Amino acid sequence: MKPTRREALALLCAATATACTTPAPSQRPPPTGTPPGAPATSTALPSAPTQLTSGPPTASAPTAVPPTAMPTPTPAVLTGVDVLLRDGLETLSAKRVGLITNATGRTSDGRSTIDALHADSRWSLAALFSPEHGIRGEAQAGQSIDSRTDPATGLPIHSLYGTTTRPTAQMLQGLDALVYDVQDVGARTYTYISTLLEVMRAASQHSLPVVVLDRPNPIGGDHVDGNVLDTRFASFVGPAPIAMRYGMTLGELAQRFNADVGADLHVLRLVGWQRSMWFDQTDLEWVNPSPNIRSLSAAALYPGTVLFEGTNLSEGRGTPIPFEWFGAPWLNVDSLVALDLPGVRLTPVDHTPDAGADKYPGEVCHGLSIEAHDRQALQPMDLAVRLLAGLRGTRLQFNAATFDALAGTDHLRQALQTNARVDDIIAAWQPHLANFQARRRQYLLY
Repeated sequence: MKPTRREALALLCAATATACTTPAPSQRPPPTGTPPGAPATSTALPSAPTQLTSGPPTASAPTAVPPTAMPTPTPAVLTGVDVLLRDGLETLSAKRVGLITNATGRTSDGRSTIDALHADSRWSLAALFSPEHGIRGEAQAGQSIDSRTDPATGLPIHSLYGTTTRPTAQMLQGLDALVYDVQDVGARTYTYISTLLEVMRAASQHSLPVVVLDRPNPIGGDHVDGNVLDTRFASFVGPAPIAMRYGMTLGELAQRFNADVGADLHVLRLVGWQRSMWFDQTDLEWVNPSPNIRSLSAAALYPGTVLFEGTNLSEGRGTPIPFEWFGAPWLNVDSLVALDLPGVRLTPVDHTPDAGADKYPGEVCHGLSIEAHDRQALQPMDLAVRLLAGLRGTRLQFNAATFDALAGTDHLRQALQTNARVDDIIAAWQPHLANFQARRRQYLLY
């Protein structure tokens, strides 16, 4: 029988708690790659020359002037893979490359990174590695991913989720370099950053260069909030002492990790991205990073509503709007609707999770949809804590192992189970958050 999401989390966290612990950084490694703001090569087509006929013109044969070709619009943001394909990279020249990617690995013109790198003769794409949800991003959360062969390229696909989370010596045999191209959602609990850290550790152990093709933080790079993980609770859903919403790109986060790992790291930077940008300001196509993050709104709320996974509330899996709604058959929403919560509107609505849901399949659940109407004011973890505190004295229950792994501490659950004031709970993590923000600055590339 397939384990539930909570069971899978508990097993995976227990199995990886030691391996995922990362101490605090010491100094900033020198950044590499394309400098921020570097001009992009124009892709505009040249205008066609005017074609003139010889001899006297006739009324029936006017001079033909072909239409001027319209320039191809340059995207607002070029991702790391776009920069790699445009400029190349000496580190990868004539090398056998292993690519860690999934469905979110795409060029700005919509090509799969797998296909684009496989077709390029400057290197040889030799193996693929898949994070949680599989190489095409279709597997459900917590579902183990099997290794297999990619039908389009014939390349082996090695799973990095399930029994093996770090590339093994056998997987790396014959490879000269590793390339990482996966879109994250800007939240500590999202396992793609754990995969990044494990790939970097493997690269360091086997003396392989690792190239991170940077991508935008979809919920902005200038917002940092939530608690900082206590290293006693490090796991695959919280690999390092970073904030719940860390406000960094994957390339920047890789630099933070590398202060401890010491890999031969190369980050191909974004061109045109600014820290204040959200994903819908980049002109890049949105691709669901996992089956239950189906919109930018869900990604924005996820650093808070993911905590509901560790309770007997449905976090919306099995409904049309996971992580944008929560509920339960026993929930009375009246007291929650009255809460003054910055940046969001709460609307009572019932949903019935489908038969594949871990919680309350086929049962009508009373709940609240969450609309982030002011994303600059939104603080998702604060929001979740205030909602959970508003359910004290009800039938709310915690799965301690799952909740603490997601929260990165047991202090939050213990405070919510007592009469601690909500403002005091949130204030308690502010000193650690301020310290993280100060240390984070040395790794920022934009």
